Amino acid sequence: MGLFDFFKKKPVEDIVEIEVLYPSSWENGMPPVKVVVVEVLQPMPGKAVDIILPIRNTTETETETETETETETETETETETETENASQKLDSGLSKTKKTWSERWNAFMANFRSVDEDFFDDLEETLIGADVGAQTAIQITEELRDEVKLQNAKSKQEVSAVIVDKLVSLYRSQGIDEDASMHFAPQGPTVILLVGVNGVGKTTTIGKLSAYYKNAGKKVVLAAADTFRAGATEQLVAWGERNGVPVVTGTAKADPASVVFDGVKTAIDTQADILFVDTAGRLQNNVNLMQELAKMKRIITRELPNEPQEVLLALDATTGQNAVQQAKLFKDSTDVTGIILTKLDGTAKGGIILPIRNELHLPVKWVGLGENVTDIQPFEANDFAKSLFGSLLTE
Repeated sequence: MGLFDFFKKKPVEDIVEIEVLYPSSWENGMPPVKVVVVEVLQPMPGKAVDIILPIRNTTETETETETETETETETETETETETENASQKLDSGLSKTKKTWSERWNAFMANFRSVDEDFFDDLEETLIGADVGAQTAIQITEELRDEVKLQNAKSKQEVSAVIVDKLVSLYRSQGIDEDASMHFAPQGPTVILLVGVNGVGKTTTIGKLSAYYKNAGKKVVLAAADTFRAGATEQLVAWGERNGVPVVTGTAKADPASVVFDGVKTAIDTQADILFVDTAGRLQNNVNLMQELAKMKRIITRELPNEPQEVLLALDATTGQNAVQQAKLFKDSTDVTGIILTKLDGTAKGGIILPIRNELHLPVKWVGLGENVTDIQPFEANDFAKSLFGSLLTE
């Protein structure tokens, strides 16, 4: 029912002349006159209707502002949560390594009597047993001799605090001039080669990295250039299907360089952001393998002069010092830009990160912490040091 249906109409017979005030044409110099019949509407008793005029609602504006603020706060909270989750995942992944460190350290300090030559000999053995490598252990021990004397530490607690503090300090100082960031091409696709021996988890790592960057909004292409290992291509294709990422393949035992060529062409034609190349992983000192890698790089450079941006060496953390030897051989044979340390959650030998940084001066850029597609994260040196040594600092 309309508002005016509540009113009773009463016709008026008198004619009212109305002067029209809006512009109109004049005739004979006289203003126009318009005659209309006007109805007078009168309300019916008992039928009054309350009319509520609209009022500007300042609460809505305040609510919108509050909502925007809440949204920003939620975004900040989500970022903080992601950081916390990454830190927690690293703590969990290093649990076996931390346990080994703590056990060895507690056993070492339980035999503490005084700071003498036997003390430093035992310290050196303890560090070597914790997979920091002989060269790194000797260097750390020598530096700790001076540090303990300098601070005049005598009690077990004082000595322990000085040594662990020095370990953390040395570890962090190794990464001061280290470039652990990922490099990307300013234009066109970025090519990232993954190298390493068979069994270290290269293909799985590529699958994880492709999902990581696709979730970050990047367009990713994979090239299955490990054409000689049985099942390598099929494994990468399975990862591609799982992540919704195209995979460039060749025939079994095809020339790996030809697959790389096709991969580069596909990345350019589809305007991809990143091309990951899975390479062969036969014995790291195999001359043919190194020549093969060199050939791949020549083909890539011919099509994209500034590529590859990254040559990442995958190392299996569970192999301990063997991983360090692999890194040395690959570094001598190809331009490795960084390390991906895989299977860190399944080993007590996470201490190999120290000799990798100290002896090889190669940045660890990624760490694998499990079997799930999301179980990979950028390596943060400070978080690692805090997680590895933190419990010892509080004991």
